[in-house]
Amino acid sequence: MLRRGILVTFEGIDGSGKTTQINMLVDWFCKNGISYKLFREPGGTLIGEKIREILLDKGSSGMYPATELFLYSASRYQLTRERIIPALEEGYVVICDRYYDSSTAYQGYGRDIDLDFIYELNKFTSCGVEPDVTFLLDITVEEREKRLAGRSLDRLELEDRAFQERVRKGFLELAGKYGERFVVLDGIKTPQEIFEEVVRSLEPLLGKKRLV
Repeated sequence: MLRRGILVTFEGIDGSGKTTQINMLVDWFCKNGISYKLFREPGGTLIGEKIREILLDKGSSGMYPATELFLYSASRYQLTRERIIPALEEGYVVICDRYYDSSTAYQGYGRDIDLDFIYELNKFTSCGVEPDVTFLLDITVEEREKRLAGRSLDRLELEDRAFQERVRKGFLELAGKYGERFVVLDGIKTPQEIFEEVVRSLEPLLGKKRLV
């Protein structure tokens, strides 16, 4: 694959502030004339959005862990082939709200599926496309519960505290293992403080893509 673009991914447990940071980054890109494409996992394609509905539906409570893993992986493969690779080849900065690290954290650490198997599956479903930088918004599970209180939750968000603790541990272990691409952000800081760290980390990668 001839790659001229940059892949930026955001990870973290639900309620960590990913969406806020992504929206701030999109605004910053627009103000600075940086061409970007924004996608989400699961989803981002017609097929992927249908898979998303199944995965997040509370009515899918009887789903087996392996079924969940393969559905996320199918959505990722479709998104990578259909949208991410073409966007990177055209030189866009691609922002992805979750990518394969979420499968490792949620289905590997959270569901206790063999990590080696997930690593190999991730390689296949991402077509070998690795993020240039991954921002991990980290908050405690207690903070997560405060932020999500009173909100209508999907199937994954409804999982118990023990599951969420395992997922958080998974993300932090991944950040330690792949420190060259992970940037761990303290999700308790103000959105502006966090965003300033995001920009500082991104600017060396953006180079000439920043026009202003």
